[in-house]
Amino acid sequence: MAFVMSLTFAVWNVLLNNFVIEMADFSGREIGILQSLREVPGFLAFTAIYLLLFIREQVFAYVFLAVMCIGITITGWFPSVWGLYATTMVMSIGFHYFETVNQSLTLQWIDKDKSAHFMGRALAVKGLGSLLAYSLVWLLMDQLGVSYNTVYMTFGLVGLVIVVLAWMAFPVFKQEHEQRKSLVVRKEYWLFYALTMLSGARRQIFVVFAGFMMVEKFGYSVGQISLLFIVNYAFNMLFAGSIGRWIGRVGERTALTVEYVGLIAVFAGYAMVETAEMAAALYVIDHLFFAMAIAIKTYFQKIADPKDIASTAGVSFTINHIAAVVIPVLLGFVWLQSHAAVFWVGVVFACGSLVLARLIPAKPERLVYVQ
Repeated sequence: MAFVMSLTFAVWNVLLNNFVIEMADFSGREIGILQSLREVPGFLAFTAIYLLLFIREQVFAYVFLAVMCIGITITGWFPSVWGLYATTMVMSIGFHYFETVNQSLTLQWIDKDKSAHFMGRALAVKGLGSLLAYSLVWLLMDQLGVSYNTVYMTFGLVGLVIVVLAWMAFPVFKQEHEQRKSLVVRKEYWLFYALTMLSGARRQIFVVFAGFMMVEKFGYSVGQISLLFIVNYAFNMLFAGSIGRWIGRVGERTALTVEYVGLIAVFAGYAMVETAEMAAALYVIDHLFFAMAIAIKTYFQKIADPKDIASTAGVSFTINHIAAVVIPVLLGFVWLQSHAAVFWVGVVFACGSLVLARLIPAKPERLVYVQ
């Protein structure tokens, strides 16, 4: 499932900036609105816990991964502002609901002492899926001149077929702890919630505006963007497993400290960059640092009641997207006045994350709280 998600989403993501500019005449305002709309289903991810009253988590994952593939399949048929808003919402509903349950099942099924390494390996598999997608997009569009619509439909339908085959092929796996089927918000998890919120805020600046800058400011083509993403995910495929092992060895506090110090430098670099080559280098370094965000999830796994995992996965996705819903549209207007200002805001978010990361205990343990 990790492979299918990354394969199909990578196609949607790598084509987005060129597609909206070339086919729908987007400016920073429209891309900001689209990206804010895209995050609304993430903001509503807490509602997943109510759907789990009627459907098993594993089946839930298959259903919404299929919805995501359908949204990507139809994207090329609606090359207009409102058409893109609509297809993006379909894709996003599938993506965010799948990712909510994906995180929950991973934390439930994998032992605590193995989870960081496993998540690193899963990132490597995602890197492989994305690498394949970007390579094929580069071949199909830059070398063979295939249309946007054909590429969207091809990858969306391939993803849908693989989801159906996975549904048929794999057994229903046992869950060791019965999950609470109600919302769980505990004050003892406040540090996890805060780290998650700031992570979502920073992520939006990277996802929305770093890539958009490549196309708008430096004139990158679809082929060049694809090659840049290929480098990103080649690094993921090669090093994500090692990063996961490293997090397991040095601990969450050290790993997140390294990530946030690095991101402060990267965002400051974005604010001042004037060459396409330096911007590309920053983009690759930025992407590599985000692999260390595994540590937020493993920190939660160590402090949480195992029965809280499914509910808190939904709550954390909602918290992650509180900023994500408003930041793209607000910073979209800032972008029209100053590209640099958007990235200095990213520096502020990274500084806040660094302060919080230093509050993580050297050896996190399950918290005791009043029921």
